[in-house]
Amino acid sequence: MSKLESRFPAALSLLLAAGLLAWCGCGRKGEAPGEQPGKKKGFVIGVSNGWVGSEWRSQMVDDVLAAAEPYKEAGLIEKVVVQSTDVDIPGQIGQVKNFINMGVDAILINPNAQAPFNPVINEAKRAGIIVVATDQEVTSPDAVNVVIDQREWAQISARWLAEKLNHKGNIVCINGMAGHPANEARVRGYHDVFDKHPGIKILNETNANWDQALGQQVASTLLATYPALNGIWVQDGMSEGALRAVQAANRKDIIITGEARVGYMKLWKEAGIDGIGVANPPGCMTSALRVALQLLQGRTVDPAQLKGEHGNTLYVPVPGVVTNENFDEYFERTQDKPDYYAIDGSITDEQAAAFFL
Repeated sequence: MSKLESRFPAALSLLLAAGLLAWCGCGRKGEAPGEQPGKKKGFVIGVSNGWVGSEWRSQMVDDVLAAAEPYKEAGLIEKVVVQSTDVDIPGQIGQVKNFINMGVDAILINPNAQAPFNPVINEAKRAGIIVVATDQEVTSPDAVNVVIDQREWAQISARWLAEKLNHKGNIVCINGMAGHPANEARVRGYHDVFDKHPGIKILNETNANWDQALGQQVASTLLATYPALNGIWVQDGMSEGALRAVQAANRKDIIITGEARVGYMKLWKEAGIDGIGVANPPGCMTSALRVALQLLQGRTVDPAQLKGEHGNTLYVPVPGVVTNENFDEYFERTQDKPDYYAIDGSITDEQAAAFFL
């Protein structure tokens, strides 16, 4: 993870000079599309977060605000405006419209859905505003997604669980919020793995809305319902709740996956399990900021770097996978953090620049 930790590299001076390249696709306000933007610094960045029911989201917002400070000191960013509230999809579209009316230079969004944002993203593009989505992908060709591959993220722990079970056994899967883009990608990811092994039987797939208490409740019900259960695939902060349910049921034979968060790792150490925690970095918004700054400076994304189902995604690495083999290294670094703290990371300016021509 050390290669991906947020930092302010000496290469910022190069970033400030990157406006020599024309940004293809969107002109600034009052300019024809394709014209070189006149503004080179003092950018105003809008951050749209449509759900605050998770400490992970709070860490995400805190990360990007902290990462913006050195750029503000250098004059590259004037200010970062955050709209972070619990809203439905129309409410988050309203957040984006607010930023358009404010005349921000770029919008960073953790979207509550994919396709419904296409019209307002196009409206932002026509206003000369860059839109970068993070944490989950949007389908709009007028935005760039900067995300980890959520499908691959799920595959990592699913492969580990399959191997620990010797590719046979009964499992259940506890998912996040039904219909949410990241959740649906993760569901596809673990099916990619488990469906290859006929000896692995998925007895139930259910949702606990990324809530730790609900995750514990759901896991307790599943453990009581399926006494022949061998494993639980679970994601996010629900991992801690599910592990507490396993402990309460005195089922030391159950093999469980998880996400690399401090509270889960403390319980993992206490329970003495053979575990895995895959990092899902709140720093993804910081990675999005660094890509947005490249775009604002007039650089052009290398088309060969664009991946994903809709060809508009820049995938950043998963910053860490914790297992018993490297547990002590990660735990020593993070044990003094709050229990909700997620093992984190973001790309550097140099890594962001590598996405561009």
